[in-house]
Amino acid sequence: MFSGYRCTRCGAVYPPDRQIYLCPRDGAVLDVTYDWKQLDPGAIQSSQERSMWRYLPLLPVSDPGLLATPLRRAGWTPIYALPALAQELGLDQVWIKDEGVNPTASFKDRASALVVVRASEIGASVIVTASTGNAGAALAGMAAAAGASAVIFAPAKALPAKVAQLLIYGARVFLIKGSYDDAVLLSQQAAEDFGWYCRNTAYNPFTIEGKKTAAYEMWEQLIADGHSPDAIFVPVGDGNIISGIHKGLRELHQLGWIERIPAIYGVQAEGAASIANAFLNQSETIEAVRANTLADGIAVDLPNDGYRALRAVTETGGAYLKVSDTEILSAVQRLGLAGIFAEPAGAAAFAGLRKALREVQITADQRVLVLNTGSGLKDIGAALRAVGEAPVIEANLTALKRAMEVID
Repeated sequence: MFSGYRCTRCGAVYPPDRQIYLCPRDGAVLDVTYDWKQLDPGAIQSSQERSMWRYLPLLPVSDPGLLATPLRRAGWTPIYALPALAQELGLDQVWIKDEGVNPTASFKDRASALVVVRASEIGASVIVTASTGNAGAALAGMAAAAGASAVIFAPAKALPAKVAQLLIYGARVFLIKGSYDDAVLLSQQAAEDFGWYCRNTAYNPFTIEGKKTAAYEMWEQLIADGHSPDAIFVPVGDGNIISGIHKGLRELHQLGWIERIPAIYGVQAEGAASIANAFLNQSETIEAVRANTLADGIAVDLPNDGYRALRAVTETGGAYLKVSDTEILSAVQRLGLAGIFAEPAGAAAFAGLRKALREVQITADQRVLVLNTGSGLKDIGAALRAVGEAPVIEANLTALKRAMEVID
């Protein structure tokens, strides 16, 4: 099935046995390509697998061969219907796909699981990545499950909960005095110098292949049952998640399994909106910003997958939206009242939906799917900023009644 690579800019093609990251001609991101003529659709439809590996015939790696491990359990996350939220927003239907229930509590498990399997296939003993937290935790957890070694470079200001995950999973962790982009550069230099396999988002063409499986799940969990969303809202940092959703939907359309591709809406924090800025300027030139947002998972100066992230929106008739940190915290709180605990980066997508409604980019008759990319347990500080601290009272009814009067 896996037939090689194609440059997303110049169109150059490379064979599958060549181990490369970016296009040797122009340094652009590569797409993994397939020979669909060899595909047996029945292998998917008859599968009893309930993970991303259900879609192994559509992936560029072999069977991971590990049963009941975290590596094997990535993906097949739930889609929840939120009728009360839909009514509040005046929409026909609202769903949320909750990636916070993945083994390491974020969407990034999909890419890391696939990259860990790829590393095993090519005999790489050490896998390295740069991360603000989630991608690193995903790699560390998946590598630990497979008995592989992981090295993580993270900004020194990374959230303690996320750094704790890296260390608990046994990764070698280096906190960098600098930005996420500085960590990216150092990780790629280290990979080249030490011969490590680099997982970095978009830089490694296999990351998007894991992320596209979320689109396949949307197809089976909603579209195949006649509940196709009209719009999908995705939080955007590096751009690889929204590119993966787009690639998965394009492949489903190419295979004739869906009739149309929903409009994709990318949502960025105002303080890290390089792709949104390009979209709003009707340009494909993405200029770096100095990322400044509490949503650390999407705090990126210069996205590695910006070009494909732009195409995901322009080719589907969607749009990019910018949301403030205040709007993100409000979204964290509102999703919580619907039973969804999202970290700020994940809640940004819901904040974007609210803004799209205010700006009449979405109409009342539309059905919308919102992607939450990570658990709120990743950033307890932000959650408490959204809702405030709980009162501390004496253990008697008088104190309780007094406190309840204040709350009411």
